[in-house]
Amino acid sequence: MKAYIEEIGQSIPNGLFINGEWITETSGKIEVVNPATEKVVAIVPSCTSEHAKLALDACEGAAKEWMALTPRERSEVLRSVFDTMQKEKDTIARLITLEEGKTLKESTGEVDYASEFFRWYGEESLRLGGEMRPSPSGKHTIVVTHQPVGTALLITPWNFPAAMITRKIAPAIAAGCGVIVKPPKETPLTSMYLADLMQRCGVPDGLVNILTTDDAGALTDTLVKDARLRKISFTGSTGVGRLLLGSAAERILNTSMELGGNAPLIVCDDADIDTAIEGAFLAKMRNAGESCIAANRLYVHDSIYDEFCSRLVERFSNLKVGNGLEADVDVGPIISRKELEKLQAIIAEAVSDGATVETGGTTLHEEGFFFAPTVLSNVKSDSRILDQEVFGPIAPLVRFRDVESVIQQANDTPYGLAAYVFSRDVGKAMRIAQRINAGIVGVNRGFVSDPAAPFGGMKESGIGREGAQDGIKEFLETQYIATSW
Repeated sequence: MKAYIEEIGQSIPNGLFINGEWITETSGKIEVVNPATEKVVAIVPSCTSEHAKLALDACEGAAKEWMALTPRERSEVLRSVFDTMQKEKDTIARLITLEEGKTLKESTGEVDYASEFFRWYGEESLRLGGEMRPSPSGKHTIVVTHQPVGTALLITPWNFPAAMITRKIAPAIAAGCGVIVKPPKETPLTSMYLADLMQRCGVPDGLVNILTTDDAGALTDTLVKDARLRKISFTGSTGVGRLLLGSAAERILNTSMELGGNAPLIVCDDADIDTAIEGAFLAKMRNAGESCIAANRLYVHDSIYDEFCSRLVERFSNLKVGNGLEADVDVGPIISRKELEKLQAIIAEAVSDGATVETGGTTLHEEGFFFAPTVLSNVKSDSRILDQEVFGPIAPLVRFRDVESVIQQANDTPYGLAAYVFSRDVGKAMRIAQRINAGIVGVNRGFVSDPAAPFGGMKESGIGREGAQDGIKEFLETQYIATSW
């Protein structure tokens, strides 16, 4: 059930987690690689279709047991998960850094953010209300209640191994749903640790199941075709989201999709430069730029462009890139060699389109997947780099003179997840923000995630919201009861 991880200094749960039991003996195996060293740190099992059916069986029984508890009892369990994650923060953070690469400081921040979803939804579970009102005719009574949607498949990406999972698990079980989690094969260890932690805190066996796989398509196909599955919540690329929506359509499954992004960051002529630099740094460099809400297109007003560029170059040039487990490192590695090569190709294409590399633009170190923080200047408004989601530490700067034109450029994308606006005139910034087609807009802020706020996108960036009161509603069905008494 447990495997000793030298870098963590202790044994970590390892296996498929089904109905409270750990399963390690399977025909398929997945290697988990530390992106900072390229060394295999663990080998985890790959599930079969039979494991998927066992997980569905487990969810059915566990959900009934869970909902037999009082709302207060369920809330206390969720609160216990929050408290325990806080107590074991250092171990979880080191595990995140080991398999994903981000710095320990970032990983520790992620644990704080991830654990908060259990506290928030533990509290929200006590406030699930209904409605009773007379019909307009006065002859009847309208009663509205909310019921759990049913067993949910939760599919998460590799870039935030703890937060992406808790942001789905916490509202799902708070609503009364059993869940099957398919974590990414790159970063499965954190999900296994959290499953063990939840079991220790009193989450019933079978309510949360973890299935790792090297064939995601086969697993989802098995689950989606089973009538017992009633919900899919997915975070990942728009391309995969389309495929899942197509599969879900066959059975009219309830779906939530948090998909790709191509966030614009607009720095107006009256922006406070210090605030804008810090905001741009956070929006671009969080997790080495491997974030769906990362600033991908930095539009800077012509009157302050040169100063902004030189100061951002200075900030990026002074960053130390290395193994995230080392305390003085500012930027960790990219997740894989494949992603590293993508960044190299993106830089080459941008330069061929006329961009200038002001700093960075190269890979670093012989061992590990490291890429230098990069600032590109002289990026034309029609450059190909602006049309894609750049999952890495590359900041392309584009000059603009007219606010109307920059709003049009910001919206000229099929994506609509996040955006950022910087201006001393908050009224002006708010007017710009309201005209940008994005589900999340930061005004004079580069860090926008909050468990108490709705997270999700417009257009091809997704369907539904996570976080806030909205997040638990994604796992509830509204029921109207027509009454007469």
